[in-house]
Amino acid sequence: MSFLLINSILLGIIVSLLLVLSAVWPPDSPWSPWWRTNKKIARAMCRLAKVGKDDIVYDLGSGDGTALVVAAKEFGAKGVGIEIDPLRSFISSMLLHSNKLSDKVQIKRKNFFDVDISDATVVFVYLVPKALNRLLPKFKKELKKETRIVSYKYNIALPEAKIDEKNKLSLYVV
Repeated sequence: MSFLLINSILLGIIVSLLLVLSAVWPPDSPWSPWWRTNKKIARAMCRLAKVGKDDIVYDLGSGDGTALVVAAKEFGAKGVGIEIDPLRSFISSMLLHSNKLSDKVQIKRKNFFDVDISDATVVFVYLVPKALNRLLPKFKKELKKETRIVSYKYNIALPEAKIDEKNKLSLYVV
């Protein structure tokens, strides 16, 4: 019994430290912290990009999959989440399963730099500036004309088509 208690306490401490680290994460870091996109922001992202039933939404660094759940459940889109972290990938798969969206949304546990995103009509990103800058050549090479990119909090070196200042969102159109 004490072994289980000690492990639970250690897990709690680790999760707490990760949450604190995420709050002070430097934006110029090359790695992305575990920041979540809540449902309110996910809805705003979908509205800004005018997501609909004909869209295929890619979420790069999809985390727990909240944005994809909102896009599929509330806006009728299909989706692909690309998440390298095994824990986040597992959590998002469970979230999709519990929302009965496994037929509309898939999660790929891979590095998004290694995944072809050319069938996306909408791309969601909530990534630090260094990662966004590294993604720019991939966007230019793989995304079709008129593909919409929505970035939360951080700008991409592309002309902005629309800005939602209240929600800290920027829309880019390839």
